[in-house]
Amino acid sequence: MNGFLTRLAGTLVLVFATYNPSGHSFSHWALEGGWALTPAKAFAGVVLTIGWVLVFTSAWRSLGVIGTGLLGALVATALWWALASLGAGLGARALTWLVLAAIALVLAAAMSASALRRRFGGAPGAQS
Repeated sequence: MNGFLTRLAGTLVLVFATYNPSGHSFSHWALEGGWALTPAKAFAGVVLTIGWVLVFTSAWRSLGVIGTGLLGALVATALWWALASLGAGLGARALTWLVLAAIALVLAAAMSASALRRRFGGAPGAQS
């Protein structure tokens, strides 16, 4: 569980640092000044790109593209069902926060799938 929470925290930071509706994200900062490229923006962009490549590679290796897509569909429909059942009339901004958190959850779960398979499959060294 501790490994999953660490992965979830990491994906939340990555997703919300890349974009969030508060206006304090790399996307907002990069577009500031009409795409003027600075060394700081380039460095931050490379760091975020490395993070995304690591997360996607780990998720794809763990569940594959189809498995990750199905997990994403499961989380998306569960979120949709919950919102429809509760009759929650969320604004676009609140819905954006929820969708971004759901993306982070899917990526963290996909990255953790191989550790769960090892743990429940009884493989040696199954601590994660």
